[in-house]
Parts: sequence; structure tokens; C-alpha cells
Amino acid sequence: MIDRDHALPLKRQAELAGISRGSVYYLPRPVSPADLGAMRVIDELHLEHPFAGARMLRDMLKARGFELGRKHVATLMRRMGIQALYRKPNTSKKHPQHQVYPYLLRGLAIDRANQVWAMDLTYIPMGRGFVYVAAIIDWASRKVLAWDVSISMEADFCVRVLDAALLRYGKPDIFNTDQGSQFTSAALTERLKTEGIAISMDGRGCWRDLRVVERLWRSVKYEEVYLRAYDTVSQAREGISRYLDFFNSARPHTAHDGKTPDSAYYASLPAAAKAA
Repeated sequence: MIDRDHALPLKRQAELAGISRGSVYYLPRPVSPADLGAMRVIDELHLEHPFAGARMLRDMLKARGFELGRKHVATLMRRMGIQALYRKPNTSKKHPQHQVYPYLLRGLAIDRANQVWAMDLTYIPMGRGFVYVAAIIDWASRKVLAWDVSISMEADFCVRVLDAALLRYGKPDIFNTDQGSQFTSAALTERLKTEGIAISMDGRGCWRDLRVVERLWRSVKYEEVYLRAYDTVSQAREGISRYLDFFNSARPHTAHDGKTPDSAYYASLPAAAKAA
């Protein structure tokens, strides 16, 4: 997304891309093996106890032999892109340069394919290092429409996933995300506006947020990721691809009386879409 040889200054490129200027110049340092081990455990604890903040996670980690301070745990959580989820007032703080959109799903009956898509990303531990996975899921059917792996959480990564879903499945009425900077970026929101898709965003830290996608991440991690120790990004991509194919086409889903997400998706498509 950033072209260092372009005539346009890097500062202006960063503004147009909706990313911080500092991230353009920053060269990340390798994560220590000790921190990678702690992040792997934090990831598992967060899935089991999503309400746990840095203090609680610090104490849980201590019980497992990790001596980390609260601030260190908070730093690792930010690196992983996670935060405690619980009811709390006045938590929706807008990004100073990004517009935040209202939540459109309250009270909405979601009962057909392509009515609402949800997008989220998650941290994936590997044998050495880690990657992020972003996915778009059809809310009604739970079908994973598109996904990708990246070593960073930049907005262009999420736009690539969105483009893949739009190309293959058309477009939804509503696109729902949290208020992460990747999702409030102009690169993603302008793409949605161009397609005439209504944008919905959950409140930061809200207890109800993205429950459909969170259940997907739980399945991916417990049924695939935690059973492996990927050595490379390509191995992670292959393993996750294999699992998501199984998830869509063969894994029964309790929300659909044992039907697979593929079956539920195509059964609930509007008649016009099926004919096309």
C-alpha cells in the first residue's frame, strides 16, 4: 500500500491509507521466545475467559509460571489485537481521523444469506512467531466467505479479504465489524460505500460484539491451530485453509440442526441470487 519510491510524501500516503505515520517508519523488533510463549497462553485464556483484562490475565499467567507485570501483559494484548469484553459505559472512543458508524443489528431478524456479513481478525500462534487471520462470515449461515493470512494488521489486508468475498458471493445488505482501526480506515469504508453496502460497527469492548465470528475463531483454534505447531506462514495458510474447507462443507452446525454452513447458505439465498 505504501510506495517508498512514489513522489507523494510518505506522510501523505499514510494519511490517505488511513494508517499511522509512525508505522511507515517503524521497523519491528523480533518478539522474544518468552513473549511468544506468554502470547500463546494469553490467546488460550482469552478464548476461555474473554472478560479477563490485563490484571486478571497477569494472575492467571503467574499460576502457569509466567512472571509478567500488568503493563507487559497489556502490551502483549495490544500486539495480539485483543481486549477484555464486558458491559461498560462510554467505551466507544473514536479514532481521531476515522469515522465510526452506528450499530445496525439491534433488534434485526437475520434469517437469510447475504443479509449481514461480519468481519474480524485474530492472532494465530505458530511454533516460532505468529500471524493474523482475517475472515468474513455470513451471519445467518455461518459460512466463511473469504479469509487471508498476514504478518500485520494493516487495512489493505482486510480490503483484500473484502474484495475476495465480493467477487465470489456478491454483496450483503449490511457489513458489521468492531471499531478497530483496520475497519474504520478509509480504505475499507470507502470500498463498502462504493458498493452501496450499509456499514455497522459494534461499540468498543461491548459484550455482544461479533459473537458469530468469535465462535468461528474458537472452532479454528481448538480444532486446528492448537493441535499443530506451524513452522512457517505457508504451513499456517495450508492448515487453516484445510480446516475452513471442512468447516464450510462438512462440519455440522448446531444453529442449523446439523446442517453445514454451505447447506444453510445456499438454502437461504434469495431466489434472484440462486437464479443468477
